[in-house]
Amino acid sequence: MSKKELSSGTEKAENLTRKNTAKKPTEKKAPVKQTKKTVKKSDGTVKQPKQNVVKSEKQKKSKKKNKPVKAISQKRLQRKQAREQKKLEAAKIRAEKKQKRLEKKLEAKQKRLDRIAAIKQAKAERREKRRERRDMLKHETKEARINRRREEHAAKIEARVAKREAAMADKRAKREHRLKVRAEKRAERSEKRHAPGFGGWLAAVISLGVTTLALGTMLTFGWLNMNGMEANMATAQNENLYELNSIVDNLDTNLSKARVSNSRNEQVRLLTDIAIESEMAETVLERLPLDTQTTQNLTSFVNKMGDSAQSMLYSVANGKKLTESQIATIEHMYNTNQELKAIINDLCANCTQKDMLSALNGKTDGLFYSSFDTIQNTTVETPKEIHDGPFAENIDKVTAKNLEGLTEITAGRAEELAKKYFKDYNVSDVKCTGETVAEQLTCYNVVLTTNDGEMSAQISKKGGKVVEFNSYKACADKNFSVKRCIDIAEDFLDALGYDDMKAVWTSENGTTCNLNFAYEEDDVIFYSDIIKVKVCEERGIVTGLEGLSYVLNHVERTPGEPSISKAEAKAKLVKGFDVEASRLCVIPVDGGETLCYEFFGTYQGDNYYIYIDAKTGEEAEVFTVIGTAQGRALM
Repeated sequence: MSKKELSSGTEKAENLTRKNTAKKPTEKKAPVKQTKKTVKKSDGTVKQPKQNVVKSEKQKKSKKKNKPVKAISQKRLQRKQAREQKKLEAAKIRAEKKQKRLEKKLEAKQKRLDRIAAIKQAKAERREKRRERRDMLKHETKEARINRRREEHAAKIEARVAKREAAMADKRAKREHRLKVRAEKRAERSEKRHAPGFGGWLAAVISLGVTTLALGTMLTFGWLNMNGMEANMATAQNENLYELNSIVDNLDTNLSKARVSNSRNEQVRLLTDIAIESEMAETVLERLPLDTQTTQNLTSFVNKMGDSAQSMLYSVANGKKLTESQIATIEHMYNTNQELKAIINDLCANCTQKDMLSALNGKTDGLFYSSFDTIQNTTVETPKEIHDGPFAENIDKVTAKNLEGLTEITAGRAEELAKKYFKDYNVSDVKCTGETVAEQLTCYNVVLTTNDGEMSAQISKKGGKVVEFNSYKACADKNFSVKRCIDIAEDFLDALGYDDMKAVWTSENGTTCNLNFAYEEDDVIFYSDIIKVKVCEERGIVTGLEGLSYVLNHVERTPGEPSISKAEAKAKLVKGFDVEASRLCVIPVDGGETLCYEFFGTYQGDNYYIYIDAKTGEEAEVFTVIGTAQGRALM
């Protein structure tokens, strides 16, 4: 078939075939060029050759989408870092807790080891004590064994006595509290029961005549109400009088037995009862409607009786026998109490409600006051004998010289000062309960609540000084010496503002150290300015203070110069008087003061204080010491 005969379609097919055949060699060469231009980088990656081909629109869009990928990766990185930081903090907390658990475990282990060591040490000490006791018993003589058993028995008795005294003191405190609460409730009931009603006011509205009647009724009712309250008070005071009578009767019985008793156990029992009943009598005397001046001698006698009984009790409990002086003291107390008993018995039998009401109203011409005047002036007028130091009962002045010129304080200020004065006593509450007037001296009565119970104090209205202070917790053991008690008392007085005070007398009653301090200036003792301090030998704290003599008498003054020497004054003493100590002092004499030489010593077995006037050489005063084997002068 000729070319011309071929169709156009066939020609097109052949042309297409020839074109494809011509393109094949070019396509094979392309990969070779690409291989030559490939470059391998140092980090192992391959660098692609640049493409000259124009990027398509699709590739441009793809590039735009890839731009925010870096921002998303940065956030993820921050979150990852935050998670890692939290893990680190959690790991740190776990490590700290683990360390604390380990430390706590080690501490518990150490405590357990210390406890085991303490138990072993205690066992070793007990074993050593048993061994020492066996050795002691093995080599102890019969006499030493008897003395040891006697001392152990005396210590048991002393502990039993102290426990009984503490129980009695607690019982008295509870009883006084009950009486106080009962009186308050009675007064409250009386006020409620006798409160005025509406009848009188309603009647006043009705008519003038009925008003007059109603007013008259109200006045009569008020008068009856006052009479009822006075009758209740009179009844309460009669109960106090009968209680005092009962105590005096019991004292008479016990003192009469103590006069003839020669058994140590019986003496311990009787002296314990006398000491406790003396304190009860003092408490009842404080509740009677009498001023302190009327009961001054009676209260002093009761105090001395209680102190003497305690001192003798301590001596007997330690296996000692009563001395002749102590036996004479019991005889003196018995005779005085006999007279006291007769007067009080007669008063109880004859004292009417009218006499008691008269005493309550302050009238001094009734039987009640006249009976106690007799007691004050004659019955308990004791000779010049002392058992608690020279001039311990000196309260001659009637004006508080130490407080002259000082400003008056309020009850709130008294409470603040009480907190300050007794800051070492763990005071939780302070309350001012009223005022007391004695010897022209007005004091705030303050009650302090502590961990050991309640304490009471009297703070002067002028100047805010502590005049009296008492703590009622008993002392059972003896942990402090007398010397240490003196230091404790001196620090306490300095804290209260009582400077330049010197201990002049000390005595022990069981586990209590009683101290008398006097003002000292230029090595001269001023006996007019006495402060009594009581220190608990168990806890080493001051539990009582009485500074009325100091407040009434102390002023700045000079002792003056003596006209005779100490040797010349000593030559005035009676022959045979053995002087143990001497010093210059100022003593109260007939409302004034006299510079004297004080000589303390013995004469025929008895202790005496003799005072020789340093101006004239005359004998100014003589005291004999009675009633205690524990009391002694500090000179």
